[in-house]
Amino acid sequence: MTAILRHDAYEVDVAEDGNSALTSMLEGSYDAAIIDIMMPGLDGLSVLRRVRAAGARTPVILLTARSEVDDKVEGLDAGANDYLTKPFSAKELLARIRVLTRATTALDARTLAFGDIRLDFASCRLTGPQGSVDLTRREFALMRLLMAHPGVHYPTERLLTGVWGDGADEDLSVVWVHLSNLRKRLWEIGSTVSIRSVRNLGYSLERDDADGARRGGTRRSSRACTACSSAGRCSWARSS
Repeated sequence: MTAILRHDAYEVDVAEDGNSALTSMLEGSYDAAIIDIMMPGLDGLSVLRRVRAAGARTPVILLTARSEVDDKVEGLDAGANDYLTKPFSAKELLARIRVLTRATTALDARTLAFGDIRLDFASCRLTGPQGSVDLTRREFALMRLLMAHPGVHYPTERLLTGVWGDGADEDLSVVWVHLSNLRKRLWEIGSTVSIRSVRNLGYSLERDDADGARRGGTRRSSRACTACSSAGRCSWARSS
């Protein structure tokens, strides 16, 4: 994984175990981190919880061999911004790092911001230029997913499984209804952020600039931390 990141122009730091990873994250300055759950010394979830408890806001991708929904929810609740289930492709890893280090700001472990909106995890409240609205549980889950990956297109099927779960009994129409409700919420709070749809690609969260031009996120030089899977190592990277 370190070789992959360096090949893609990232500068990489490596932590050999969970304790080293914790020290690196608390003492270093990184734009993103990828932490393996199965690390020696201190597991990835413990590292993540301690980092968040210390007030560190570094965006985190959690790397796990577990695919159960409850395990993913536990990781997200611990403060992860995203997760990758092993095995995964290098292309997907790099794409998720790019998304994580661009437009979305992790204000803290319980807040996301994009454009002129802010999503509070504790209250499920969406705030914009002209006020706030309380979201239902499903609306919140959909908005959280879209805000974590602005500019990324999600097919309806992926939104259904991502929010309602793999064994959901609902059909695709339930996703369309909730997306329509979220569009109304964005309008109510006077946001320039919108949920756009592209045929054969899906839905994405985007924002308009002063001229009304559509924008997802902007690429910037970034530094990322990754915990490597097979050896239980944690690596860190920065793009030049």
